[in-house]
Amino acid sequence: MFTFIHAADIHLDSPLRGLATYPDAPADQIRAATRIALENLVTLAIDEAVDFLLIAGDLYDGDWQDFNTGLFFNSQMRRLREASIPVYLISGNHDAESKVTKSLIPPDNVHSFPTKQSTSLKVADLPVTIHGQGFSKPSVQDNLALSYPAPVADTFNIGLLHCSVGESPDHGTYAPCSLTDLRDKQYDYWALGHIHQPQVLSKEPLIAYSGNTQGRHARETGPRGCYLVTVDDNLAITEHTFRELDTVRWEHITLDLTHVDSETEAIQRIRAALISILTGDLLVCARLTLTGSTALNGDLHKHPQAWHAKLLDLAQDISHNSLWIEKLVLKTSPPFDLAALAQQSDLTAQVLNALEEIDLNVSLPVVEKLRAKLPASVSRDDIELETEDISALIIETLTSGQIGEKS
Repeated sequence: MFTFIHAADIHLDSPLRGLATYPDAPADQIRAATRIALENLVTLAIDEAVDFLLIAGDLYDGDWQDFNTGLFFNSQMRRLREASIPVYLISGNHDAESKVTKSLIPPDNVHSFPTKQSTSLKVADLPVTIHGQGFSKPSVQDNLALSYPAPVADTFNIGLLHCSVGESPDHGTYAPCSLTDLRDKQYDYWALGHIHQPQVLSKEPLIAYSGNTQGRHARETGPRGCYLVTVDDNLAITEHTFRELDTVRWEHITLDLTHVDSETEAIQRIRAALISILTGDLLVCARLTLTGSTALNGDLHKHPQAWHAKLLDLAQDISHNSLWIEKLVLKTSPPFDLAALAQQSDLTAQVLNALEEIDLNVSLPVVEKLRAKLPASVSRDDIELETEDISALIIETLTSGQIGEKS
């Protein structure tokens, strides 16, 4: 019996794209997350006493900013060498972008597959053959799987490949292949990289993306980690379990505020929802979307920055070190029917009819006059106004008397 770990897409020291726009972001924790995930991967390998570790591409994220990235990786590989654990890796599209990754030679327990052609490596003292090929350039459009070697008899055959199986809207297409291409090789396990969401594509044979070891932004939600695989003496897989490695967790929450009329009740519901996603010692970065028909709609859309600040403060109150509100998305609606109101009031009907013919995001004199009539917090240039939302705000402002007589 033997065990191994399948990991991929570590993106060590990946830059924090977009976080500069969040002055309140826990940037230090997020900046260190990919390194801690790698440390967690190495610790798991040592604690489980695995026989070898596979890394299916995109170890790095393009060029290093400095040599510290490579030095850190090498230090973690030495931990594995001390535990007599070999590492087998291939380069992915992001690795191929780097011009300096060859400047530091990794420890001798790290085995990199060539990029010019696929090849096979035998794992010492085990009936295991690993087949692989790395990327020689950032954009590989050839079907590399087709040229992988035939399986070696009486061994457990693993295909190590960075590729696109089918299409994914969130990832570019590289080394495209099909499930049929992979199955036709008659390997026992395909360890895939490139797609960041962990997923099993086939059980017979087992073909899987391990996903990335650490989510890097708000679109990469949920647990991130690797697969721990156990193979018995008959060379059959007996266990294939996902093990979490991330230290920062990105989550999306959608909360329905229908019939919620008070700020106190809204905050109570939001608090409960936020508490429900806390996970041990992980930092949870949450994107909160509020929906539903609520009397708070007007205040939410008039004062989005104030509400975001309230939620940041709420997150600090819930857990000072484990929770941050990345973004507040407002998709609420007013608790009244605009069409019904239009039938009750000629003024409301005239306003709604005019709004239907106006693009509120176009810079026209009439639009600017309309903006000027609204409360200052709604007139900010960086708010993308939608007709439905702004219509509700105008009607609420009319009924509350906040828009005066003709100027």
